[in-house]
Amino acid sequence: MTATAEGKSAVGTARVRLEGLDKVTGAAEYAGEVDFDGLAYGHLVLSTIARGRIRAVDTDPVLTMPGVIDVWHHGNAPRLNTDFSNMLGPVDPLLALFQNDRVPHAGWPVALVVAETSEQAREAADALAVDYEPEPHDTAFRGDRPDAYTPAGQEDRSKGDIEAGLAASAVVVDAEYTTPEEYHNSMEPHAAVARWEGGRLEVVDSNQGTLLVAGDIAQLFSLDPASVRIRAEHVGGAFGNKGTRPHLVAAVMAATALQRPVRVVLTRRQMFSLVGYRPPTAQRVRLGADPDGRLRALDHQACNQTSTTNEYTELSALPARTLYDADAHRTAHRLLRLDVPTPTFMRAPGEAPGSFALESALDELAEKCGVDPIELRLRNEPEAGPLSGLPFSSRNLRACLEEGAHRFGWDDRDPRPGVRREGRWLLGTGTAAATFPSGAVPSTAAVTAEADGSFTVGVNASDVGTGARTAMALVAAEALDTDPENVRIRIADSDLGPAMIAGGSMGTRSWAWAVSAAARELRERLVPGAEVPPEGLTARSDTGAAIGALSAKERYSFAAQFAEVAVDPASGEVRVRRMLGAFATGRIVNPLTARSQFLGGMVWGLSMALHEEAARDRASGAVVGGDLAGYHIAANADVPPMEAFWVDDPDPDDPVGIKGIGEIGIVGAAAAIANAVWHATGVRHRHLPIRPDRVLAGGREAPGA
Repeated sequence: MTATAEGKSAVGTARVRLEGLDKVTGAAEYAGEVDFDGLAYGHLVLSTIARGRIRAVDTDPVLTMPGVIDVWHHGNAPRLNTDFSNMLGPVDPLLALFQNDRVPHAGWPVALVVAETSEQAREAADALAVDYEPEPHDTAFRGDRPDAYTPAGQEDRSKGDIEAGLAASAVVVDAEYTTPEEYHNSMEPHAAVARWEGGRLEVVDSNQGTLLVAGDIAQLFSLDPASVRIRAEHVGGAFGNKGTRPHLVAAVMAATALQRPVRVVLTRRQMFSLVGYRPPTAQRVRLGADPDGRLRALDHQACNQTSTTNEYTELSALPARTLYDADAHRTAHRLLRLDVPTPTFMRAPGEAPGSFALESALDELAEKCGVDPIELRLRNEPEAGPLSGLPFSSRNLRACLEEGAHRFGWDDRDPRPGVRREGRWLLGTGTAAATFPSGAVPSTAAVTAEADGSFTVGVNASDVGTGARTAMALVAAEALDTDPENVRIRIADSDLGPAMIAGGSMGTRSWAWAVSAAARELRERLVPGAEVPPEGLTARSDTGAAIGALSAKERYSFAAQFAEVAVDPASGEVRVRRMLGAFATGRIVNPLTARSQFLGGMVWGLSMALHEEAARDRASGAVVGGDLAGYHIAANADVPPMEAFWVDDPDPDDPVGIKGIGEIGIVGAAAAIANAVWHATGVRHRHLPIRPDRVLAGGREAPGA
């Protein structure tokens, strides 16, 4: 339903964030700033060995230090219940805080010091003496190690005979591509403050889903779920790693023991051990094609590291299941267990590194066939899901490629590499296609008509910087046929009930479905001209049945990325001069914040292509330079003019027409830049990041170097 009254706004109207003024004036309160009476401060102590056991923790000297209240470790910590699962799978053993003396990786939490001030807690934590019994450890990731295995539930997906298809192909690409460890590094570090009030545990945390976290805490501490309330009103970035984390468990443990509020905030260095990361990948892509570039065989095999305590699969071969068809088609995933922290979801998990490998290989195939890279992709457009055979809900990748090429000036491109020069700079352009799943998860919402003529929307959404409040106000206003200014939004409170977490590019779509359903029902119940009772009139929704009734289809967003680079062959420096992204991502709720999401993803893709790389010291097992001085990310000077636009692509099966936009901006960006570097220099770079030393080495340097 579209708003029809004159002057009323609806979905598709550019709106500034509802909470924008609070954020820029400092009025928005984040978890690390919440102050309760009697607040104490906790600081985690992390292991300095990569594998072994704790012999002893010498707490006596620390307990005499100024302000220290208590110290918890495996010898005195309360027992936790760790035998349960949530919507993401079995609980991470990392949350079993201080439950035994084992150390499975460097940076494992071994103690918590609580003091009257944060400075006293940190000083005492630094002084705490922990005696270890080290054991030999292994942190060496390589994709060809024989101990890599296929994780349960991730068996190979295939059709046809890959080897026969490759043998019958006139043109073959067979190459390995690697990506390194990468870290989220959101501006706001993880923080939580916990207190008991009136028989309920109240926690203010920085997370992506309050009900998920509340359920974890209730299970861990064997509490009645109704007695746990988690709030996360403002979150300073997340990107996949802000779920239930050790700092939160530590805050609840201490608050329960002391019966006073406790705050625990992670340092930037601790974030390199405790909250996950994108694992390194080694991916082999084999393509076989006819002389005109039509694929006969597509084989994408991906391997990533995981920990010895938990499994995490970076599903890097997923884009190959969606983007291109071939007579013979296979995707495979392998894991390698090492003495490292467990990886986790990081913006476009799987698709970001996977698209680098697949789209680089497509570019190599285009070169060998002498076919334009865009034309090659269009020739291999599938009619249905390449492996599933299911129809696409909508698929407008063709418009992204064609309109993007027109806006970027692709027709003026000389296909020969290394021929365009400007002074000392070699210039090149590249492109890549992109895709990301578009799903919806059952959610609930409540919309109330107030006596003063306004409306209140309650939905347990999490605004991790994406503008969720504003988007939900627009969705509700459209369904109610009112101005967004008449709508108040309540979010990020576990008391609001079940709703999708902010993840998987499914948040806005899932919440909007529930909000629009409740708003439409309320509008039908309102009698024109009748007064609303003083207590208001409320309609509630649960989208479980509607989402469960959806027919089986391939549901994805699509995009095309374009980049121009300049390469200095004398210094090895690569500069991105301009980027353009064309997106087919359903109906856009708020163009202002949507454009920011797309551009933010593209900036991250640039950072992934040229800068981001965590090195792990083999001797200590720890990340070298685990801070923002040692871990390089794209800064303002690295970011060129960027343009993002979208083509018409509403999802006919969604009541608002939404798909998902949070992650697809990064997908394909690194590949487009790498392909542009080849076009500038004539040298392929199959290992990220494309550092100056690798440019000088002609792309031949080993990925571990």
